[in-house]
Amino acid sequence: MGRGELSAAPLPRSFFDRPSHEVAPDLLGRVLVHGPVAVRLTEVEAYGGPGEDPAAHTYRGRTPRNAVMFGPPGHLYVYFTYGMHFCANLVCLPEGSGSAVLLRAGEIITGLDEARARRAPALAPDGRGPATGKAKVVPDRDLARGPARLAVALGLLREHNGLDAIWEGSPAALPPLAEDGTGHGTEDGTGHGTGHAAWLTGLPHGFAAVLEGRPAGPGTIRSGPRTGVSTAKDTPWRFWVGDDPTVSPYRVHVPRRRSSAATSVGEAPSS
Repeated sequence: MGRGELSAAPLPRSFFDRPSHEVAPDLLGRVLVHGPVAVRLTEVEAYGGPGEDPAAHTYRGRTPRNAVMFGPPGHLYVYFTYGMHFCANLVCLPEGSGSAVLLRAGEIITGLDEARARRAPALAPDGRGPATGKAKVVPDRDLARGPARLAVALGLLREHNGLDAIWEGSPAALPPLAEDGTGHGTEDGTGHGTGHAAWLTGLPHGFAAVLEGRPAGPGTIRSGPRTGVSTAKDTPWRFWVGDDPTVSPYRVHVPRRRSSAATSVGEAPSS
């Protein structure tokens, strides 16, 4: 992915007040910030509302588990699946609709050390963690390459289900920020400075924000069937940035044990 400037302007709630399959491709290139880590989104999947999309958690209506998806747009829907993984989504459409976009993959642009530590805890001598042994080395491209990995890198857990990702505690627009995470962009394009880091790591504890970032160009966006979905499997609502190394591989649905990672907002019976 080429270097350039990213806008730190927070996206408004109206951005998400649209059908999920319209929001999803428009999310590519946007930046999700949670604590010290920021991810530029490179792969997402859209899921429809009750009675419309049999692959969605809301297909059969509202339940205690999926209630956040029926809330205001722009909130995080974080669910636990297969007894071991969290996945994160952004709620779409007006309150009461029950639709969201699954965040499948992205590039860590700020907080690499924190993301590495979260993704590669120290291993015990027998190779089973966590313990005090040497940490496993995870390539940067793989830190948020997949929905469960992305949630881990961002530190998103059960308690973040329902967290508002619309940041209203800052100016409507901020100076451009450099993609290398060093600071606000300068006139010479070097991006040196401290403003970017201060903004991205300066969110109060427990807050999240979706920033404008640098939207993917229409010519770079690809679409196809959603990954690992057994119902409505031909619906082309998976969107990704073509040739981006952080995009996860496509996999058709294969029945798995509960110890495997979930790949969609639909195929996840546990909570």
